[in-house]
Amino acid sequence: MTTTYAALLRGINVGGAKKVPMAELRVLMAGLGLEDVRTYLQSGQAVFSAARGDEESWAAEIARAIEQRFGFAVDVIVRDHAYLAAVAEGCPFPAAELEGKQLHVTYFSEPVTAERFAEIDPAAFLPEEFRLGDRCMYLYAPNGLGRSKLAEQLARPRLTKGVTATTRNWNTVVKLLEMTAP
Repeated sequence: MTTTYAALLRGINVGGAKKVPMAELRVLMAGLGLEDVRTYLQSGQAVFSAARGDEESWAAEIARAIEQRFGFAVDVIVRDHAYLAAVAEGCPFPAAELEGKQLHVTYFSEPVTAERFAEIDPAAFLPEEFRLGDRCMYLYAPNGLGRSKLAEQLARPRLTKGVTATTRNWNTVVKLLEMTAP
């Protein structure tokens, strides 16, 4: 049985340091035996199908191949279509009523608990809000991520220590769900 996955690469093609051309990424991933490899935008999303492996093993294998090919480490999170669908369906905010730039999902490499973010006073950042989900966090930032004071606090290194975290806007969340659909 073949499973379709999305690979989320953290921190590439932003700020100049870690450049990964999407055409080269597709070739690299196909060379790992992955099928139907497609990329979305330049900011580190790839979709692929595989008959073997799982999310963690594919994330590690893709990360290793990127480091060997490009000479730098990149954190990779891999999630299957069922998980992406559950994240979209579990959104606690009215996604259909919001612009894509107002709603974001941070994907985590493993489960996180509310205790990790206990020092943040949610009332201090209203109308911005966040909610935790299954290995993810939903962030409502009405003025966009770039102006979000809450996003700045949530991304502090001591709060994300020990986990890989990468954020996508709602438009990308929806597109990856569509691209991984059977």
